[in-house]
Amino acid sequence: MHSTKQRLIQAGLQMLLEQGYNDLGIQEILAATGTPKGSFYHHFKDKEDFALEVVAAYMEQVHAGLDACLTDQTRPPLQRVRRFFELTMQAYEKEGYLGCLIGGLGQELSGISDTFRRKIEECLSAISRRMAACLEEARQRGEIAGDCDVKQMADLLVDCWEGAALRSRLRRNPAPLGTMLDFYLRSVAARP
Repeated sequence: MHSTKQRLIQAGLQMLLEQGYNDLGIQEILAATGTPKGSFYHHFKDKEDFALEVVAAYMEQVHAGLDACLTDQTRPPLQRVRRFFELTMQAYEKEGYLGCLIGGLGQELSGISDTFRRKIEECLSAISRRMAACLEEARQRGEIAGDCDVKQMADLLVDCWEGAALRSRLRRNPAPLGTMLDFYLRSVAARP
């Protein structure tokens, strides 16, 4: 990727987290990165295209985290799930509890942009599919009930996480994330 494009996307990630889509202007991005307007339009059709590329870059980071955690065969599956979300909580804390970019953009834009609504749903579904695969492994190992629907459980986990991320952002505190994760994992664990 061209260094200018990479610099714009990296700045856009932070700026979209902090300000959202509607409150962020292209001129502001250009000023923050020292990029001429023509260079922006060389790499992106418009602001929407830019934001969608920022979301794609964000999802690359999410998938790298999922890969590192969910494929770690040294841990049981539910511990892998916990590890992914614990590392995500640490990232949120480091960023000042700005929360999840896709969750924030989904809340802001899903009612007014079908393009973003579809993109955000696609991103959340991808995370859910990855979680479902790990939960299936947990089901097969007897860590969770054998008759559970792992797809439904994974969707619920992602939905609950996004709600807790919003509460964490509102409170500037990780407590909602930790409480949700503890409750979820305690609730799904198979009873002896």
